[in-house]
Amino acid sequence: MMLVFALFFLLPLLFVIVVSAWDYNEYEMIPAFSLRGYSDTFEGCIADLPNLCTILKTYLKTLKLCLLTWVLTLLIGFTVAYFLAFHVRSKTWQIVLTLLCTIPFWTSNVIRMIAWIPLLGRNGLVNRGLEGAGLIHQPLEWLLFSEFSVVLALVHLFTFFMVVPIFNSMIRIDKRLIEAAYDAGATGWQTLVNIVIPLAKPGIVIGSIFVITIVMGDFVTIGVMGGQQIASAGKIIETRLNALQFPAAAANAVILLGITILIISALTRIVDVRKEL
Repeated sequence: MMLVFALFFLLPLLFVIVVSAWDYNEYEMIPAFSLRGYSDTFEGCIADLPNLCTILKTYLKTLKLCLLTWVLTLLIGFTVAYFLAFHVRSKTWQIVLTLLCTIPFWTSNVIRMIAWIPLLGRNGLVNRGLEGAGLIHQPLEWLLFSEFSVVLALVHLFTFFMVVPIFNSMIRIDKRLIEAAYDAGATGWQTLVNIVIPLAKPGIVIGSIFVITIVMGDFVTIGVMGGQQIASAGKIIETRLNALQFPAAAANAVILLGITILIISALTRIVDVRKEL
């Protein structure tokens, strides 16, 4: 397993780091040590220090979309996992309902994402329905090609990655603890806060790591659902690759990886997943 991990993860990552330190011009990479990929990325930031430069705004925008997606997937994922673990008594039905959550994954992410466009467009079903009900007099422009549509699609695509780890943690909670809490006079909210959430922390952290790492590097969903109008860290890397500026693309990938590792490190400091499991 360590050999597979080293061959398919550590070695490619090492190549990316090495290439990020190479020089380049308009048409080729130059295998000589240079930090031009990094300097070009933050070019103009020093002069624009009173205001945020474009690259910093882009990374902040990516963090904002990631945070919104994480919060919504956590709320939905926790609710679904709680229902499956504590309100569905039959093991058979727990398995069946969990498998039903996997049905969307039988189709491509791109298809599931694009399916929102006919619903949210100017002449989509949502606008037509609201106009027919007399709730609006003109189509809502912010439904599609906006941050709203991006977050909606991301939540739709990645909530399942939050449901499964949290459900896996909750299913291990001894039900006698819940019964003892109720016998001691605890309310449902007190039981949730003092028993369920602390014991479900490993699942919450693992699900959060899944969602954050995927969303931070996403550029397809943000590009399509944002109408190519919303910049993201992943989009910067794609643009650099399309321009054949591989060292600059690698430099941005290393920066993005560093930010993601910092976020994951903060999460793992809150909960020691290895110890809890």
